[in-house]
Amino acid sequence: MTRCLLALMLGSCLWLLGGCASIPDKDGGHVQSFELKSLAKSDIDMVADQHAAATFKQLRKLADKLYRRNPREWKKTGLPTRQAAVDRIFLPEIPTVNGARSTEAIRLTFDDDYTGDRVLSFTAGLASMMLDAYNGKRDFYILDSLDGQKLYNSARNVEVAAWLLRSRKQADGRPYLLSHDLENGVPNLSFERLFGKLIGQQDTIALIVATRNNRTIKNAIQSAASAVFLPI
Repeated sequence: MTRCLLALMLGSCLWLLGGCASIPDKDGGHVQSFELKSLAKSDIDMVADQHAAATFKQLRKLADKLYRRNPREWKKTGLPTRQAAVDRIFLPEIPTVNGARSTEAIRLTFDDDYTGDRVLSFTAGLASMMLDAYNGKRDFYILDSLDGQKLYNSARNVEVAAWLLRSRKQADGRPYLLSHDLENGVPNLSFERLFGKLIGQQDTIALIVATRNNRTIKNAIQSAASAVFLPI
């Protein structure tokens, strides 16, 4: 009851005060602005906001890079541009792929019977899996809670997805999606860097959340090559 009352009071205050305000400087100008909704956020909430935003920013970059290397995939959709294909993935409601989402959508990417957009299945699957790890939210407030174990598991699942992308081949030896292979004889490490950022971000916020909640994260003894995704 107390939590509900606090939520109602916070919501009422934010509605009355409006969206943002600014701080006047000594000369009467306004040099710094802030959003009043931040009053309903703890320090951890604001950290979680930044980590979630960074995660989806990196996923958008990943989708764009994969479409650049695999233009046939976005052309399957009938959309006019690569950018339109990327934008379709990162709508407020992340699309399902043949009814699948999260790790099931990722697995579709490497299914010989799937003939659709494999960049969509891979990145929309990652995006919905990450959103699940953040309990379906991208914006966090005092009454919200996160689970460090879910966030940790999502990092391990990114490792599995990266391994699948790098190693799984079609019957004729071609990769399902071009990514990590050599470009003009030089290893393409840009994908590894993106995956490394995603994994590092999730591991960091997992540790922060677990420490705040006095919880211990169960470290999974897992090899990416096992291709087993952890539950979120």
